[in-house]
Amino acid sequence: MEITPSIPLLEEILDTWKVQLGEDYTPYKNHVYRMIHFCFALHPCSDEERKKIVIAGCFHDLGIWSDRTIDYLPPSEVRASDYLKAKGLEGWSEEIGLMIGMHHKVRKYEDARYPLAEVFRKADLVDVSLGLVKFGIPASTVNQVKAQFPNAGFHKKLMQLAGGWFAKHPVSPPPFLKW
Repeated sequence: MEITPSIPLLEEILDTWKVQLGEDYTPYKNHVYRMIHFCFALHPCSDEERKKIVIAGCFHDLGIWSDRTIDYLPPSEVRASDYLKAKGLEGWSEEIGLMIGMHHKVRKYEDARYPLAEVFRKADLVDVSLGLVKFGIPASTVNQVKAQFPNAGFHKKLMQLAGGWFAKHPVSPPPFLKW
């Protein structure tokens, strides 16, 4: 798999959120790059599929910063939908909404109409697990992607957010988890 160090569409989208992301801009951007590359390693993509993955990747966790909430999937979906409308890509809204909304589903996402939702879910889990879960991606590929796009504190931020949730709701799963 070829690692693409810069994806113009990703850079363009995330640049518009740079101020809101603040010090988390680089950690989030690197997470998105890692996730996208893991998607590409899991699934041979057409150009259209690659574009959908990049767009979903940019927006999938963005609600954490745009709406300052741990219940970030709905606002992340809204931000993606707004972007798609502005770009005349409304026809992709359902699929990209599912990619975002189901990316923390505990069990496999099964809908033959939208196979990218499961690819996206797996790719996020590869990154969130720090590569412990690979879904068949070679360890060397995972390590190359991680080396190209360093963590830069992304997982630390996730732990801070999750810790805050569990401190207030010790017996309730976070709202972004889907069964």
